[in-house]
Amino acid sequence: MFVAIGWIVVLGSVIGSFVGVGGHLPALVQPFELLCIFGAAMGAFVVSNPKSTLGKTIKALPTCFKGGGYTKAQYLELIALLYELLQKARKEGMMALEADIEAPENSPIFQKYARVLADHHLLDFIVDYLRMMSGGNVNPMEMQDLMDEELDTHHAEVSVAPNAIQKMADGLPAFGIVAAVMGVVHTMGSVGQPPAVLGEMIAGALVGTFLGILLAYGFVGPIADLLNAKGRAATKPFQCVKAVLLASLAGYAPPVAVEFGRKVLFTADRPSFKELDETVRATKTPKPA
Repeated sequence: MFVAIGWIVVLGSVIGSFVGVGGHLPALVQPFELLCIFGAAMGAFVVSNPKSTLGKTIKALPTCFKGGGYTKAQYLELIALLYELLQKARKEGMMALEADIEAPENSPIFQKYARVLADHHLLDFIVDYLRMMSGGNVNPMEMQDLMDEELDTHHAEVSVAPNAIQKMADGLPAFGIVAAVMGVVHTMGSVGQPPAVLGEMIAGALVGTFLGILLAYGFVGPIADLLNAKGRAATKPFQCVKAVLLASLAGYAPPVAVEFGRKVLFTADRPSFKELDETVRATKTPKPA
């Protein structure tokens, strides 16, 4: 929704100011200039990126029109899951988590947290490192290094599409110049025409530069920035899990370990200490009467 609003503001501001100073709107309608710019940019995009990048870009574009990443409530759900798992491991030993780790979809603990269970990448991240911890003799520093490497890989993967789109945006002004030069060449080949006709042709040629810059900085570039922001947000749940598990591996009790996870979250999405405490308390099984 905000993408559409932003595009409307961009078009409204640019076209409105042009019309406001007396410009004639039909002069900006140059479909063949647009074909030259956007077609050449798309061709260069296909040439410069492997098939896998093209697929990731196509899949990433619809996410621009969807909601953001995890909300505060969803982070509380994630932290509550980690708390329950660590609490069970603390009481019964890490081996007690074997059934939960090997078949999380059948685990009574995981089944209570549908959002995490549906996020296959995050779920694999959790169970893989819990499996390592249950094996014993895990060096915390080595596990942290391994987590960092995996998160770097994840960040590189989610950056593929926005980086490719940004390169396309960077090239659009140049393709706009190409379209403008072609228009000038066409105009110079028509010097025998009346001045009014030549003026119209030159104006059409200049629209190429205008469209290239407008598309780059008003449309395509912001999409790349938005996808980058979504990629950073998508990494944050993994960092939360990393902080909690490393704190547990360092010997901290589950209530303290989950506080490590809370602290790494962005301020806008970070639950308060009270909210986390209430969530953790709600996960505790009441004692039998």
